[in-house]
Amino acid sequence: MYQYDQYDQTIVDERVAQFRDQVRRRLSGELTEDEFRPLRLQNGLYMQRHAYMHRIAIPYGNLRSDQLRMLGRIAREHDRGYGHFSTRTNIQYNWIKLEETPEILAKLASVQMHGIQTSGNDIRNITADQFAGVAPDEIIDPRPWAEILRQWSTFHPEFSWLPRKFKIAVSGSKEDRVAVQIHDLGVYLDRNENGEIVASILAGGGLGRTPIVGAIIRRDLPWQHLLTYCEAVLRVYNRYGRRDNLYKARIKILVKALSPAKFAQQVEEEWQHLKNGPSTLTQAEVDRVSQHFVPPAYEKLADTDASYETHLLENRAFARWVERNVRTHRVSGYASVTLSLKPHGIAPGDATDKQMEAVADWADEYAFGYIRVSHEQNLILADVKKRDLFALWEKAKAVGFATPNIGLLTDIIACPGGDFCSLANAKSIPIATAIQARFDDLDYVHDLGDLSLNISGCMNSCGHHHVGNIGVLGVDKDGAEWYQVSLGGEQGTGANGTRLGRVIGPSFSAEEMPDVVEKVIATFVANRINGERFIDTYDRIGIAPFKERVYASRQPAHA
Repeated sequence: MYQYDQYDQTIVDERVAQFRDQVRRRLSGELTEDEFRPLRLQNGLYMQRHAYMHRIAIPYGNLRSDQLRMLGRIAREHDRGYGHFSTRTNIQYNWIKLEETPEILAKLASVQMHGIQTSGNDIRNITADQFAGVAPDEIIDPRPWAEILRQWSTFHPEFSWLPRKFKIAVSGSKEDRVAVQIHDLGVYLDRNENGEIVASILAGGGLGRTPIVGAIIRRDLPWQHLLTYCEAVLRVYNRYGRRDNLYKARIKILVKALSPAKFAQQVEEEWQHLKNGPSTLTQAEVDRVSQHFVPPAYEKLADTDASYETHLLENRAFARWVERNVRTHRVSGYASVTLSLKPHGIAPGDATDKQMEAVADWADEYAFGYIRVSHEQNLILADVKKRDLFALWEKAKAVGFATPNIGLLTDIIACPGGDFCSLANAKSIPIATAIQARFDDLDYVHDLGDLSLNISGCMNSCGHHHVGNIGVLGVDKDGAEWYQVSLGGEQGTGANGTRLGRVIGPSFSAEEMPDVVEKVIATFVANRINGERFIDTYDRIGIAPFKERVYASRQPAHA
């Protein structure tokens, strides 16, 4: 992964010193809260319901072991002993004291990390495939390109005060594992018929109050023009995006209002002023960044291992974990492991200081010292020898990170919700834990197969509820917490791959939610044919049977 040079380190160190003085002035009363607010947001510091929340950037979800240890240390010394990994692959601390934030940033800077541009109306943390560089279906490793975009966008003077926040995702595989189509700007990397790297540029995706699947506005863009074209997209948005209405300020509203074709035309016109300009990429620049993403020193191994095969045959629990949490690697004898941060009774995405330190140790022992974070809020060791999988599994079990539920019903994506977030209408964490408790039979959950359940505490959709096979949205009704359920959402690949779920009807109380999900699942099981996935059964029978069963015995519904 990318290593800071002296220029990078100086910038981050100077930002720490700058913020230290800003905090001093706020605590002394020299700065009012209104004056301080934009300054703290530039460093990822939010005021939540009970305390400050500090959001730390994890670029394209990649961490070194020393960085993860530092995140664990910060959780122990400055929070309540844990952190929360978000759907943007960042980490958030929910119980931060303002006077300690400069020290937190200084500790982060010592391991080449920061909170810059994790909030505010700017270009946020750029995300990429958690299996980048190791996935068998990968065409182009997206990490060098994500890093190029990160370096270009950080402190970009023209895009520090956009109409609204702006999110970018990059994918270079046949399967879209980063949800490109729900981003403000997305990049699909591929090769043309001559073997040259090209990009398809997508714009106008996003969830929230007005969920929209983004549209491809440019295909087969030569790699040399990636930055200039993205700059043209942002210039059009910066110029014409609405600043008079917070709810209509995202680029998706502009693209929808103009139409994707008209927006693309405006981008092309703007691009003519930028094409072949100073931001045009050179091979030397791509090589400079790419050298930080060369493959590690893999051993030459057979595709399988005798001890590994024996453990698979003799230990059913280990075999189940391998089936759900271990993925094929492009290098013979290796595998990629997803550590589930979704054990029952724990908020999805949470990890304690000791758990983070344990994962850092495993990364050093088994995975060349690197860790990945997925937008599904799990941690990944991407390069584990098959012969080490059983030992790793036993260690993961000991700290609660070996639940074999990746891609299953209890691998729930959820935002922190009303327990922490000041924007939330309802709590997310109690709903997630109640559903996990109801479906505590792993054999049953495994038999259900691939099924995504996403929960958001408000319309901002930080839990991506719109694209969950089952989506849950917290809503406020006369000061009480209620939950709206949608079905049929999916994060997919291709022009029609990602789709938004449909609301089944009136909302439910928190107490009803486990029963509601159970009825949805029962309808699926009753209508399933030949081991279909949930989404396939839903596509075949439609929403009506689910709606009928869920509301069958209900008293007159709330609106």
